[in-house]
Amino acid sequence: MEYFKICHFNFIVKVLLILCISQLVFAKITPVTQSNRILLFKRAHSLDNGINISWLEQTWNNNILYGSTINKVDFILLKKLGFNSIRLPIAFTYFKHKNIPIDQVYSKIDMILALCKQYGLNLIIDYHYGNLKNDNYLTETPEIIDLWQKVTKKYINESADRLFFDIYNEPTVTDQIWRDAAYNIVTAIRKVDKNRTLIIGASNYNSIYELSRFTRLADENIIYSFHFYEPFFFTHQGASWVGNQVATTGVAFPYNEENLPKLNPKAKNTWGETNYHQYAKDGNEQSLVNKLKLYVKPWSDKYSVPVICTEYGAYNKYADLDSRCRYIKAMHGTLKLLKIPGIIWDYNTTFSIFNGNPSMENLPDCMKNAIGYAN
Repeated sequence: MEYFKICHFNFIVKVLLILCISQLVFAKITPVTQSNRILLFKRAHSLDNGINISWLEQTWNNNILYGSTINKVDFILLKKLGFNSIRLPIAFTYFKHKNIPIDQVYSKIDMILALCKQYGLNLIIDYHYGNLKNDNYLTETPEIIDLWQKVTKKYINESADRLFFDIYNEPTVTDQIWRDAAYNIVTAIRKVDKNRTLIIGASNYNSIYELSRFTRLADENIIYSFHFYEPFFFTHQGASWVGNQVATTGVAFPYNEENLPKLNPKAKNTWGETNYHQYAKDGNEQSLVNKLKLYVKPWSDKYSVPVICTEYGAYNKYADLDSRCRYIKAMHGTLKLLKIPGIIWDYNTTFSIFNGNPSMENLPDCMKNAIGYAN
């Protein structure tokens, strides 16, 4: 019996020692973890009031690399308008297939980075429109990893508070394939740089619905992104690359029954017809708030991670100016309300906020008001 008492006493002592050690370790680790989390949210917030410059991306810029350039004048304008960050979509896959030396791409990135430093803007390097597919991810993921390790080494000494990596724009593979690919890309980057804050969205074109089902990665230094172009019926009206679904043009924002155009016959029997009838419910600012509150905010709160909208905007060929201004203002206000950083698509192509070449003279008063510009 005495033996069992001694054993029991020893067991209690061991348990107490383990608890004491655990408390010491916990006390030591918790402030660091909390500090890192605060820093991560701070970095996410620093990206708010951003804009995409699709200068090094082949879909929207026909003169990629050798055509018109972004220069000091643009950055003076961006700074004056109150933008805090630049998201720079880069067609890395396109450049590789065209046998364009990576050093030529670096020289363009370096120029933008230098201007960002000069004018106090943050920069996001975005891997834009890659070739990752369900049937090639086993061979394509290593290609993406190889590129990111090169880029990471190139910019290893740049401030982690100022330079961010958006690892892959709008993945279209299945959720599981994308999660596996994202995990491997992040792991590879961390072998080179453990401090860089990364930006990752969900599959189905960085969908909010896929994000709501996405399981966050174990890495503690990731900002999760989404793209938001809803209601698509308005934001992409007449966009030829989408198809007949968005053939109906002349759609105003917000919804107005008297001004709603007739459904374009080309859109019949497509989801464009469904969206036409749904627009009475979706075509207003409250719908924007409701969707982000339902699918984005709860996910962010559940995992205690920051989120960012890295693309929102409206195709400017068919939507009237006042409607575009009202939409941008509604999105800008919604994101502010929900404390989600936002980045407009885009600076000077088909979703541009300007009427013509970027300048103060070509920025309509309603758009100045929409983006929160105060002289």
